[in-house]
Amino acid sequence: MKLTVLVDNNTLTDRYFYAEPGVSYLIEDAGVRVLFDVGYSDVFLSNATRMGLGLRDLDYIVLSHGHLDHTWGLTALLRLYLESTIEGIPFKRPVLVAHPEALTTRYLGGLPEIGSPFSADKLARHFDLHLSEGPVRLTERLLFLGGIDRRNSFEGRNPIGQLAPAGEEDEDYVVDDHVPDDTGLAYTSPDGLVLVVGCAHAGICNIVDQAKRLTGEDRVVDIIGGLHLQGGNCEQMGGTLEYIGGLGLRALHACHCTSLDAKVALAGAARLEEVGVGLVLEYE
Repeated sequence: MKLTVLVDNNTLTDRYFYAEPGVSYLIEDAGVRVLFDVGYSDVFLSNATRMGLGLRDLDYIVLSHGHLDHTWGLTALLRLYLESTIEGIPFKRPVLVAHPEALTTRYLGGLPEIGSPFSADKLARHFDLHLSEGPVRLTERLLFLGGIDRRNSFEGRNPIGQLAPAGEEDEDYVVDDHVPDDTGLAYTSPDGLVLVVGCAHAGICNIVDQAKRLTGEDRVVDIIGGLHLQGGNCEQMGGTLEYIGGLGLRALHACHCTSLDAKVALAGAARLEEVGVGLVLEYE
């Protein structure tokens, strides 16, 4: 598997790309091309062009969850496909894989929308939708984990704003948003699992536990993505450090919504590696 960072909060030194507070990775495995999240704007497209990577032949688009820093780049992607149609440029119609709640309306404080810019009905005009609460196999080794069971008491418990649940007829009906759509990918390498996450709102330890249950693999090689840890002496941080320290990771690529003080703490539990736009990771 090959993973290329198209969007992160940071860029690598002396690499002339754009950064923004968001996530987008291009994943290639066994001839299958997967775009994992699309960031906040068109930055992922600009960076892909600078890297010589085309995004007209994607097999899958996977959304880690529905927040704006992971979904609002869909506008730029739809524009690319529309313009390709007008100009007669060939492109694939990718399958969009996500939890059903990833495309619902979300609110936070006085903000009118922090969720996906498009509903499922709108996106179905452009993509083949595969909305699933359960796991979805993308390749023989790459698995979409679906909704995450939250069994650890120290993480995945705090709501972020409100959510208008999918399938509700009353558009004014909202509930506390515990980000039930938050998920990730698990890649089974010969040496163990590689976990790819967006923000890990469900809790990175819960996500790893679920990946182990679904794949039957207990070894974990690497984790890449946002861990939604802001540091400080709190129960979640303490529980996460103990859990991560016990995994025996070869590397930890914590990024995006992982604060500096959280990274400093994590560096004491695992081999923390730098992440930025332009980073390429390869696994057998």
